[in-house]
Parts: sequence; structure tokens; C-alpha cells
Amino acid sequence: MGTIAPTRPLRTGADIPVLGLGTSPLRGAESTTQVRTAIEAGYRLIDTAENYHNEDAVGQGIRDSGIDRSELFLTTKFNRAWHSVDGVRQAYEASLERLGVDYVDLLLVHWPNPDQDRYVEALRGLEAVRADGGLRAIGTSNFKPAHLQRVLEETGIEPDVNQIQLSPYSTRTDSRRYHDEHQIQTESWSPLGASSDELRNDPVITAIAKAHGKSATQVVLRWHVQLGLVAIPRSGNAGRIAENIDLFDFELTESEMSTISALDRGDTEVTDSDVFGH
Repeated sequence: MGTIAPTRPLRTGADIPVLGLGTSPLRGAESTTQVRTAIEAGYRLIDTAENYHNEDAVGQGIRDSGIDRSELFLTTKFNRAWHSVDGVRQAYEASLERLGVDYVDLLLVHWPNPDQDRYVEALRGLEAVRADGGLRAIGTSNFKPAHLQRVLEETGIEPDVNQIQLSPYSTRTDSRRYHDEHQIQTESWSPLGASSDELRNDPVITAIAKAHGKSATQVVLRWHVQLGLVAIPRSGNAGRIAENIDLFDFELTESEMSTISALDRGDTEVTDSDVFGH
């Protein structure tokens, strides 16, 4: 068994591991192997989505691992077709069936889709499922502060988690500040950058990695953890899966953290959730 990531408490009491496995774009047998391999390496947070078309394979990987379901923190997400109170319940039940589990820990609205203008109802639906005991936590993905603020003003609901595209090249300062003010856990997708090779080869990152005797990937993921974020790197390679979680035996200095954060390029690489969605 590999490293088990520490956890961080969410506002409603559930504990989410600070590092997890992103499962897109793998499907079928590759996805099943990826999930089983990650669980064996110590991962306890698994992230999937309706739109990844791999929930069935993820569920099989969980069963193949032999781990008790209660030891995992399982996240999935639903698409725009289900943005209504009844729709969210249908999406939730369909995900349970595909995954072959009795519950998921965290369910997310995958994109706000403001052109459709039903994301507020999607949060009402999430809250209803949670109220019935079906979820340990509710969340959003790719919501901007303006989207979250509108939900709060119209419903009083605040998510436990907002999962956004975030890396040293896109530090998302405004979103993180809003999340912190409202006790929303920031979760980073594409934590190694839109082009992971570019960030891994950045001379700033590689110099810090050399100083610690760690890989560039481990340094970037450690930066996320020390910022108080939850990161979900994705890989189907067993060696990288093990490498990605092996980052709890060293610490970056305040100076190193600041140096990495200074790589920020603004939102140039961030997918605009006012425009894109599904």
C-alpha cells in the first residue's frame, strides 16, 4: 500500500482527501485498471463524471480493488440536461446505477451553462438530494464567483466544493478569495497545467524540484496542497500515479511558494465557463 493522503474537513463535516485521481479521458478496461492501480497506491479520492463516459469502469475498478466503499471519497458530476430539481435526482440515481454504488460522497454541477440559465435550480436539486441523506457534500465545477453569488442570493445555498481549472500558470486568485470567504473548498482540475509537459519543464519548477530531490510534478502538486487546495491529477501510468501521491514527506518554503505563484499568467489558459459547457 502506498501513501494515504491527509484529508481536509468540508463545511458540512465530510473529510475530503487533499489529493485524488482524475479519471478523464480513460474509459473501459483502461479506466478500470487506472482506478484499481490508484487505490492500491493509496488514493482515496476518485473523481469521475457523466460526461467522461467511464462511471461504469470506475465502479468496476473500485470493486476490483477490494477496498471497502466507506474508505473512499467518490465524486461525480452531471451535465446541463439535468439542471432542475427533479433532473438532479434523476442524474444522481443514474450515476449510482452506472457506478454500481449505494451513494456518492460529492455530486457536482459540471458547468454552470449560463446560456441555459438553470444552474440555480441545479443547486436546489443538489440540496434536496443531500437533505434526503443521499450525499455527504454538494458542489459545483467551473463556477465563477458571480455564479456562486447569484446562487447564494437566490437560494441561500453555498456548495462545499467548487472544482476549477487551476495551476501555477492559472492561479485563480479571485475565485480562491471568494471561496475562502464563503468556506468553499477549492479543488484544482488540470493541476499540472493545460499542457502538463510545459509546466513540468519550467526552469523555475525544475530548480525547486532539484533542491528538494523531488520531481517537478511533485513540486507542483505540493504547491496545491500547501495553498490549501485539493488537487486531482490524472494519469493512466502506474509509475506516475504512484509519483503523484508521494508528496507528503517534504515542504516548500514560503519563498518557493511565492516564486511558483508568480508564474501566474492570468486566465489565458482557462476555459471560460460563461461560454463553454455541457
